[in-house]
Amino acid sequence: MNALEIRDLTKHFGDFTLDGLNLTLPGGCILGLIGENGAGKSTTIRLILGMLRPDGGTVAILGRDDRDNPALTRQDLGVVPDEVGIPECMTPRQVGRVMADVFTRWDAKTYASLLERFSLPENKEFKEFSRGMKMKLGLAVALSHEAKLLILDEATSGLDPVVRDEVVSILSEFTRDEDHAILISSHIVSDLEKLCDYVAFLHKGKLLLCEEKDMLLSAYGILHCRPEDLPETGVLHKKLSPYGAEAIVRRDAVRPGTALSPISMEELFVFMSKEAK
Repeated sequence: MNALEIRDLTKHFGDFTLDGLNLTLPGGCILGLIGENGAGKSTTIRLILGMLRPDGGTVAILGRDDRDNPALTRQDLGVVPDEVGIPECMTPRQVGRVMADVFTRWDAKTYASLLERFSLPENKEFKEFSRGMKMKLGLAVALSHEAKLLILDEATSGLDPVVRDEVVSILSEFTRDEDHAILISSHIVSDLEKLCDYVAFLHKGKLLLCEEKDMLLSAYGILHCRPEDLPETGVLHKKLSPYGAEAIVRRDAVRPGTALSPISMEELFVFMSKEAK
């Protein structure tokens, strides 16, 4: 069963339109929603969570339309927004008590174990936490009520490399269970490159592509050659200089044995965004 299915999702805001978005997130996988600020990532997440009403299209979470039973659906979701919405005066211990009344499957032992793993002091007020500590507390809550789908909106933005690496490890552990899945958005492509199984490029409200990451990276490469040696087909982008040519090409468009440098997700996204303008 797919964890998330979005079909023809549309939302209009003044001069911005989320235009007929189609996404599928299989169980056991992580989908990275990549786009610059203002691309529509947060709008998409708010539509998934029912915080906004779509102008068109459907969202199915874990095989059911969220509108059928929103309370049941929310029990299966673990959400970590860019700004974790916990009152500043609350401590992690107090947060746990509140969440026990919110989630029917709240697991106090799991929560206590995650607080210890994350080195989060139980009796320290939230306002005294660093950004990394706040994000880890949000993750601890999301992972303590047997959620099946995690949704993280810019959750890794601004974290130091050590905390980011720890978060990547935790999320990878979560999706070892094929009944679990994660949708994570970011405008920082490198944050998602080593984490995601699938990537979706969103630009100005339009989906540029949604592909399996490894297949996408294996399909393209960077060619350095003389201008006259550029292939006639399969060139997505080229840059000429007095020293030669550099081009993003499809690997199946060049002669077998041609040396190609690997391309990063960031290079591919930047190119596609420029071409879409």
